[in-house]
Formats: sequence, structure tokens, C-alpha cells
Amino acid sequence: MKKLSEREEEIMSVLWNHDGPLFIREIIDRLVKEGEPRPNFSTIATFVRGLESKGWLAHEYIGNCNRYYPIRELADYQSQSLKSLVNRFFGGSFLNLVSTLVGNEKISKDEMNKLFDEIERQRKENES
Repeated sequence: MKKLSEREEEIMSVLWNHDGPLFIREIIDRLVKEGEPRPNFSTIATFVRGLESKGWLAHEYIGNCNRYYPIRELADYQSQSLKSLVNRFFGGSFLNLVSTLVGNEKISKDEMNKLFDEIERQRKENES
């Protein structure tokens, strides 16, 4: 799975976080950030068509317009992106990633306990 550009990730995030398909104008409405200019319709439409041709999106016809929806899961993209990050910056070691988070105090003791609980839950799930 190829990494998406920053703008492609923003568009996919809008679609992943919405229940159901969206028209391009609706995507643009959700991309608008306070204090920033509104994204150009044709630019976003080009990105959307590109995402569709790459197999990330599909569309349905409504009247004379298309509504777009994701066909790849957010969880799959998150997993692949995290693996790529760990490989590039932490020598492929998730332990190095967690050690860095702990060392930089980016993860609290409570979060670590939750992480250990989740690891244990998944380990038990895999055993059964």
C-alpha cells in the first residue's frame, strides 16, 4: 500500500470519519480550516479522482453528480503507516518507538498500563 500525500490523507480522513458518501463540495466544506482560504473545487476534484484511480475511493451517481466513499479501511492504512514509520525511524523495532515515547514523556504511566492491558488482551485473543 503506497503512502498518501498530506492532502490525500486529509481527504481520506474526511471520508473515513463520515458515515456515508460525500459530494466533492461536502468534502471541501469539511476540509476548510479557520483562517485559511477555501480549497479550490477543481484541485480537490483532481485529488479525489486520483484517489479513485489508485483504488482508495469509489463513487455512486446521484443526479448528475458523484458521491464518493472509501473502499480501503482506515485501520489498514494506520497499520501500514505505523509499520513504515517504525521501519524508517526506529530500526523496525516497536520497542524503540515505545522507549522513545516513554523517554520523551509523550506517554503517561496510565497510558502505558492501558497499552500493557491491550497487549495482554490481544495475546489472549490470539491464543484462543
